[in-house]
Amino acid sequence: MPKLNDEWTVQPHGPLEMVADGIWSVEGSIVMPLGRFPRRMTIIVLRTGDLAVWSPVPLEDRQMARLEALGPVRFLIVPNAGHRLDVRAWKTRYPGALVLAPPGASEAVAEAVSVDSTDNVLNDPTVTLEKVQGTKADEFAMLVSRDDGTTLILNDILASVQHPHRLGANIMARLFGFGVKRPRTSRLVRRIFVTEPGAVAQQFCKWAEIPDLQRIIVSHVDIIADSPAQALQRAAADF
Repeated sequence: MPKLNDEWTVQPHGPLEMVADGIWSVEGSIVMPLGRFPRRMTIIVLRTGDLAVWSPVPLEDRQMARLEALGPVRFLIVPNAGHRLDVRAWKTRYPGALVLAPPGASEAVAEAVSVDSTDNVLNDPTVTLEKVQGTKADEFAMLVSRDDGTTLILNDILASVQHPHRLGANIMARLFGFGVKRPRTSRLVRRIFVTEPGAVAQQFCKWAEIPDLQRIIVSHVDIIADSPAQALQRAAADF
């Protein structure tokens, strides 16, 4: 795990893009020992007008201005302990924002910043925040159901790095099985986080049954919009 950032440290990233009704996302990269690895931050505009930021990543000033124009930053969601790298800098920038983390990750996240809640306190009936079954880190997952269908937002439990850029990302994606050929649970996540493979498979199958599932947004990194239910079923079969 890289050293936690105290300062607003901007690493390479693309533009903030609208993905669905009230859902925005930006793809960036993080410097790792073997090179840069892709990562993604997602922003949900809640019915209250507030913003919930999933896996916070610092952006350059112009993109932050676009983000802030969407609404006030009210929630910082750290979906597992591995995604706490920049949350301290975000909390410094938005001191009134509440930090949410899964119960099993809250102690580790607290090394970076105090955790305000481990529950769904987003106050939006269209948003469900839940724990991923079968993971010791109690990784968060989010479902956003709007007029244009349901979006499933996941963190590390499913990866889709099908277009790794540069040598380092290619090596890491293939070495650890980060879904280069198709979305799947990486070997690294299986070893570190998964305690009950069958429970994870059942969770994938349950999500696959959502009738209006339109897309899956994962933190690493490609958005899965082509047959998302089938992608979940195939990932479940891997277990």
